[in-house]
Parts: sequence; C-alpha cells; structure tokens
Amino acid sequence: KAKSLTQLHLSFGSSIQTCKSCGLSFTRGSPDDETLHKAHCARVQRGMEWSKDEDKNPSVQAIEETVKLHDGSKGRIVCFKADSKGKLKAKATTLLRTVDLALSAQPLTEAMLAESKIYIFLLSSSESSREKIVGCVVASRIQTAMRIVTPDVGPSSSSPSDSIPSPKRDDLVWVDIPDGGIFCDPTPLPTPMGIHRVFVSSEHRHQGIACALLSAAAKTFIYRCPLDPTKGEVAFSQPTSAGRGVMMRWGKGGVRIFEE
Repeated sequence: KAKSLTQLHLSFGSSIQTCKSCGLSFTRGSPDDETLHKAHCARVQRGMEWSKDEDKNPSVQAIEETVKLHDGSKGRIVCFKADSKGKLKAKATTLLRTVDLALSAQPLTEAMLAESKIYIFLLSSSESSREKIVGCVVASRIQTAMRIVTPDVGPSSSSPSDSIPSPKRDDLVWVDIPDGGIFCDPTPLPTPMGIHRVFVSSEHRHQGIACALLSAAAKTFIYRCPLDPTKGEVAFSQPTSAGRGVMMRWGKGGVRIFEE
C-alpha cells in the first residue's frame, strides 16, 4: 500500500515591515532602519520641533500670530524661503524629507526650491518649551495650470473665468489619484501660484490647519497681491486622495492642476 505523503512548507518570515502609523517600510532588526523609522514616525504623528533660534532667523517671516483651531487651541503661521541657508536649510531639508516620505513623493529639485516658500503651522508643545511644526505647505511660482472639468457637463468651478464649455472626454487629461482620479482640460491657463506639498501631522488633522496654511499662502505669497483660489489663481500638483478633499473644500472647485 502506497504511503501517503505530507507537504512540508518552510516559512522564514519577512524582515521588511510597513508601519501602520506612518506608512514607512523598514527592515526589522536593522539598527539604522529602526532608528530612521522611529524618528520619522514621531514627526509624522506629532510634528517636528521648532526652536527659538530658528524663529529669530531674519529669513523667517511671521504671517499669522494667532490662528484658532476647531478644538479651541491656538497656533501661528510663519514662512521662509525653501532654499534658505544655514540651520534653516537643515530644518527645511529634514521637514521636506519627512513630508516626501509620508506622501510617497519625489524630492523637489533645486530649481523648484529656489522658486518656493515653505509655510509652517506652529503649536506650543506640552513636552518641551519648543514649539512643534504640525503642518506644512510648499508654495511656488508657476506659469500655467489646467482647470478641472467634468466631461461633457462643464467645469467643476462656478468661476466666471472658467465658465466655458468642456471638451469631450477623449480630449481630456486624466490625473490619477488614489481612490479615483480627475479630468483636466489640457489647455494651459495663466496661474500665478502652485502648491507642491500640503501636509499635517496625523495627531493634528481635521482642525483646519491645512486650510489656514493655504489661505495664508494665497494671501501673502505675492507681495500685496492676494490670490483667489475660486477664480483659478491657485493650482495643486497631483494630490493624494486626502489632498484632493482639502483642495476641493478650500478652493470650492476653482483650484487647478499643474504638472510638477
């Protein structure tokens, strides 16, 4: 009688893990990887420290001193050039690296940084005397962008400047976004400001920080020339699904899309 056989499976497990809190993949057991993950995860969840010395840098400009959030807490907004020098450059580099990792985005080029300003939202920290950077917007000077449209129906915005017939679906550009995408009219339209990055630490979301930062950027990015997102004067680079929600709420359908 033939002897029945049993299949043997060997499972060695995987040393690569993806953190559910920050989304970063790292090698478990590697000291360098685990140290990197621990620091990144803390910044993504709770924010990044901002010192008084950095606040005194002449490149730092105060935008809003008192911004009230939905939970009643108050913070402030400052901005500085993305290509600042010295200690501020080191802070900007770490901040942008954290944001890029969290958003799975490619780093901005030196040319892009030269045209950009970083707006940060600061909250007092209960853990130390330093403030925490809990939100960030990177705004840049751009030339043109595409309006968002609904195929064969019309523009998604009620802005008079965009109230022109939409092209047929075959003539549109599809912008892929997780959990769905958006259609854009490929016709380049003059647009003065583009938003490269929008990020808020996970423990401080749904408090109005992103919208406060975007409004501050629209109001001050160009000296004495406030911009109106509802009129198509602001554009986003390819947003995440969460970024799309912020874009639509803040811009009321008037924000455009630009190619980064």
